[in-house]
Amino acid sequence: MTTALTIIVVEQDRERALMIVDALREAGEHRVQVIGSGAGLARRVAEQCPDLVLIDAGDPSRDALEELTLAAGPLERPVAMFVDRADQSLTRAAIEAGVSAYVVDGLKSDRIRPILDAAIVRFHVFQRMRSELAATKAALEERKIVDRAKGLLMRAKGIGEEEAYALLRKTAMDQGKRLADLAQALVTAADLLK
Repeated sequence: MTTALTIIVVEQDRERALMIVDALREAGEHRVQVIGSGAGLARRVAEQCPDLVLIDAGDPSRDALEELTLAAGPLERPVAMFVDRADQSLTRAAIEAGVSAYVVDGLKSDRIRPILDAAIVRFHVFQRMRSELAATKAALEERKIVDRAKGLLMRAKGIGEEEAYALLRKTAMDQGKRLADLAQALVTAADLLK
């Protein structure tokens, strides 16, 4: 955490919140805002658009944990959650919701910086993996559409697969379109004509 971050701390207890803010300020010149959990938490977090959310949940119930986690937007930003006791189902729920760091045994000021650093790195690793997965899925879907369009051309024109692909590619280039977009248009038109 070498650069200044905007950090939202979700903590209801004023004394604990002040301890967390002091520890964060010792770790760097961060912009810190404390929000007590409660109504409108998700909206308030979204309005601030923080770099990181730190949740000191103490001893949460499963419902409270899920509400806090989802309100913090773990797929949009790193979320570090501190709890007082170990509970396998709560740990699983937090990790599945996307929490970047789930720390048992409460919040200790000397541990904040390395935990937040790890949360940020882990978030970016998972964000990159989600992006790569989405790109791969999109490429597979495009490939399916192109294959289907080739099949339509092969049947309609009585040509082979290579010729159908060459025809699709040439037509896409001539029209200044992406191959997948032209293939989708062909498949859509064929579906309409059935």
